Amino acid sequence: MAAAPAAEGAPEDSHDSNSSAESLDRLYPAVGSSKPPRKRTTSQCKSEPPLLRTSKRTIYTAGRPPWYNEHGTQSKEAFVIGLGGGSASGKTTVATMIIEALDVPWVVLLSMDSFYKVLTKQQQEQAASNDFNFDHPDAFDFDLIIATLKKLKQGKSVKIPIYDFTTHSRKKEWKTLYGANVIIFEGIMAFADKELLKLLDLKIFVDTDSDIRLVRRLRRDISERGRDIEGVIKQYNKFVKPAFDQYIQPTMRLADIVVPRGSGNTVAIDLIVQHVHSQLEERELSVRAALASAHQCHPLPQTLSVLKSTPQVRGMHTIIRNKETSRDEFIFYSKRLMRLLIEHALSLLPFQSCTVQTPQGQDYEGRTYSGKQITGVSILRAGETMEPALRAVCKDVRIGTILIQTNCNTGEPELHYLRLPKDISEDHVILMDCTVSTGAAAMMAVRVLLDHDVPEDKIFLLSLLMAEMGVHSVAYAFPRVKIITTAVDKKVNDLFRIIPGIGNFGDRYFGTDAPPDWSDDEDALST
Repeated sequence: MAAAPAAEGAPEDSHDSNSSAESLDRLYPAVGSSKPPRKRTTSQCKSEPPLLRTSKRTIYTAGRPPWYNEHGTQSKEAFVIGLGGGSASGKTTVATMIIEALDVPWVVLLSMDSFYKVLTKQQQEQAASNDFNFDHPDAFDFDLIIATLKKLKQGKSVKIPIYDFTTHSRKKEWKTLYGANVIIFEGIMAFADKELLKLLDLKIFVDTDSDIRLVRRLRRDISERGRDIEGVIKQYNKFVKPAFDQYIQPTMRLADIVVPRGSGNTVAIDLIVQHVHSQLEERELSVRAALASAHQCHPLPQTLSVLKSTPQVRGMHTIIRNKETSRDEFIFYSKRLMRLLIEHALSLLPFQSCTVQTPQGQDYEGRTYSGKQITGVSILRAGETMEPALRAVCKDVRIGTILIQTNCNTGEPELHYLRLPKDISEDHVILMDCTVSTGAAAMMAVRVLLDHDVPEDKIFLLSLLMAEMGVHSVAYAFPRVKIITTAVDKKVNDLFRIIPGIGNFGDRYFGTDAPPDWSDDEDALST
């Protein structure tokens, strides 16, 4: 990954030394005020989608863990690392090395370079002639940075602006990031705001020799941003170097750890990684523990609606639960149950009175759906088997899909793919999965819908079979989500299989072989 880009944005037109000093006093907290600074350790020895690390490979994902408490909020706040340092000091490279060495899932890398202010036409002209100061604290939208970090720290999704360095402007499109265990925030002014400092759990300053920074900046700006050598040197001497001396270098005193020589200092990076691991252990970030704590011996929640166990329904359950049932019969009776389940769920939607005229010219007092639209969202892969039943009873229904898989190393669910229809925030959403054991996949899927502004009370979670543990987990985390199923089994064994259960629905339906350690939730988690 390339070295961190230089700061660019839209400061005030000009700043003399007095106003700059006043700005510095405003931005930096006084040493010794409020709480004492952490003990600093000095070792002697750009934005992508959220980065997920596993011990076998690095992949990109838009997911994050479903660690929620009984209020539906994240149980543990993310650990936020702030990386400061001069332009082209190697902050992004250090951040990448930390991510690689941490080897934990759910790490987000957020660059300050995404948060430059929008330039006026006059400022654009100054920028084109290398006469605009991009290296001043006022160049950054600190309000947006702080609001974004706060939401990420709480486990919420955020929209990140995309900055074009060649045109010195924000692009029209924005990108979505999701919360994580660890958030690494890097930028030249990472420590230049009092409120921002409060959000950083660990502050690291990357200290690289000025000559090295200049060489890196020349190489980057000429090769990647179409600048000429004269313009780069002019900007460096007029803005970059004075800004470093006045605004960036003084923030070294605020750092918990100083990393001389940047990415070449592996001893310092090892020290940082050890500290972060210890912090994560203290926070007890364990999805299984969170789910277990949510499951208590309480009556089933009022938000649960179970299809009436008529002789017909019980007869179909007898067939699909029987291990001797052929695949054809399993599919046929599963589809019948799905149709009944969908019909039952639709009866719980809001309806309002309406009057229509019959062909005989008489008025009929009827009912009509009072919502805007119905959208179905299936949790792949088993959830997609319920889509035909939904399409059969809902005309013009829109369908979305979510792919959630279990990390084989951590045992935690991960969001790998998401396709939702546009503008679903006012829809009633039918969230479909065929079996729910612990509720981990369902909880993550619900959280994704909430991230896309779907109201909690407009989400209907449908499943052919659920375990009591999964019902409690979902209901305690999201008390306004309606949970609808054809049956609830009481037990989940040590392998998280529903007992007596239905088997691995996806494997029985699609005719694939289940791994020896499958769990019912993993119908949707393994493909």
